[in-house]
Amino acid sequence: MSLILKIAFRYLKSKKTHSAVNIISIISVCGVAVTTAALICVLSVFNGFSGLIGSKLAKLDPQIKIAPAVGKTISNADSVVKAVSAIDGVQIALPTVEDHALAMFGDYQMPIRLKGVPADYDSVTSLRKVIVDGDYTLSDSVTKNATLSVGVAMQLHARPDNLTMLRIYAPQRIGKVNLANPIGAFRADSMFVGGVYQVEQGEYDKDMVFVPISVARDLFDYDSEASFVEVRLVAGVDEAMVLQHIKSALGNSYTVKNRLMQQSEAFRLVNVEKWVTFLLLGFILIIATFNVISTLSLLIIEKDESIRTFRCLGATKKQITRIFVTEGWLISLTGAVFGIILGLILCWVQQTYGLITLQGDTSTMIVRAYPVQIIFSDILVVFALVAAVGLLTSFVTSFLMRHRLNVTA
Repeated sequence: MSLILKIAFRYLKSKKTHSAVNIISIISVCGVAVTTAALICVLSVFNGFSGLIGSKLAKLDPQIKIAPAVGKTISNADSVVKAVSAIDGVQIALPTVEDHALAMFGDYQMPIRLKGVPADYDSVTSLRKVIVDGDYTLSDSVTKNATLSVGVAMQLHARPDNLTMLRIYAPQRIGKVNLANPIGAFRADSMFVGGVYQVEQGEYDKDMVFVPISVARDLFDYDSEASFVEVRLVAGVDEAMVLQHIKSALGNSYTVKNRLMQQSEAFRLVNVEKWVTFLLLGFILIIATFNVISTLSLLIIEKDESIRTFRCLGATKKQITRIFVTEGWLISLTGAVFGIILGLILCWVQQTYGLITLQGDTSTMIVRAYPVQIIFSDILVVFALVAAVGLLTSFVTSFLMRHRLNVTA
């Protein structure tokens, strides 16, 4: 086998009699290399977008969120919090209340998503770190404060330093509506605007308002109910293991999700686009291998004299076929190696200097250049694809070689 490899490698690097064969050989290697580099770059860009989404979600999505499997509320929220807090690896578990309401500030009003949270909610998420105006203070000994998303603040023209109070209305869940006094069908509360946050994610920046959980429970006519129980884990703990322990402890009455599960649609969309693009480039790689087959076909014709010499020296048809099959593998793998190196260099340049920028209004963008994140498993997948295409090339080469040997026999 070592002799076959040496001969195939010599055929690869040696000059051919006809310059066309040399040119096609170079084009074959370059075709595989460029396609491989494109695969590495495209997969790394999609990884960059996934990482960007994950970094934004980490600011306001809890590590683990527990919700009722049926209905809108967890009736025994305190007991769920107690049971979850007792599980090894859980640092803190807190109840939260979330529902729709109407906010009014001066002459402006808009529908909002109202989220009631405990005073120490910033220990579960990074809400305090994304405050862009004012302070994160939900309540003190005298006043109650609300923390608005940047979208709500802009639409209501609300600022933390304004003495106008934010008025929040929620429909009563219990009782009948008095048509003579429709305003009586709503529960209301007022509070000052304590701060404004921006996480650069539409789901949270558009219409979310954070208030003390006592205010939300009063507005929605809850006692000890909660919409969710949100959990922060001890640093370095095995998230999957703790997730499984929580599911076992709570049973089938609750759904337990980590950040990836909470935003499964966003991640699924990116992953679908990533692998569809991978398949399209894979087809381009298969097309590029036709150059390899052309190169081997011309090489078989050019080495006709050498083939006869090998036959005279006692080489079998199988051994001669292996020489050209190995040649096909060498062309594919050489292109793959150069392509991976080229792709990694391009990714490093983009990651370091951000040469390729996104189009559009830069003032509204989270990032201005395409994000890049290299994952080792993607490199293995690309290399495996090139190897599989090389295997396909070897089958075609084997067929051509057997046909040639039968003709020249």
